[in-house]
Amino acid sequence: MPLADHLAANLRQLREARGLSQTALARKAGLPRATWTHLESGGANPTLVVLAAAAEALGVRIEELLAEPAVEAHLYRRDTLPTRAPGNARVRRLLPDPLPGTEIERFELPPGGRFTGIPHTRGTREYLTCESGHLALTVAGGRFELGPGDVVVFRGDQRHGYENPGEGVAVGYSVVLRHTPDEAGGAVARDPRRVL
Repeated sequence: MPLADHLAANLRQLREARGLSQTALARKAGLPRATWTHLESGGANPTLVVLAAAAEALGVRIEELLAEPAVEAHLYRRDTLPTRAPGNARVRRLLPDPLPGTEIERFELPPGGRFTGIPHTRGTREYLTCESGHLALTVAGGRFELGPGDVVVFRGDQRHGYENPGEGVAVGYSVVLRHTPDEAGGAVARDPRRVL
């Protein structure tokens, strides 16, 4: 990959990571927007002054702009993901990096298998998807039967449990979105009379 392509890819990647438009970054670098666009196109042959201005605006060294673009990905092997075994189920977490307020888990239940979910904090929503086999969800006295591709959405702060009423292994995915007190319109309503 030629240096101009390295430069273009790195500029784009760094700009997008900062959530900036080409116009905003060109302004910050003191360059015309057309120049920045040309740099990101891969067809530019910039002067050292232009490179230095772009690097300074992004807060990196010039060498980083010209280096081979870094791959922003990390492979997590199945056996490295946290796993637990409630009841006779096997539950594996699918988000290896912390993502506040969110959990995604994959679980397998043998025929007749069941486990009880732990109620989450007030206001939590849970999305249960059946990938294969059959699942039954009991929640607050109600029962929902799911086949492959079915999804049920429920309040995760209630008592709930999972069961496999079928004859084969059932695979499901649970996505939990926890309510956080500082969400807009959430549980922490600001008192307009209170001075912070």
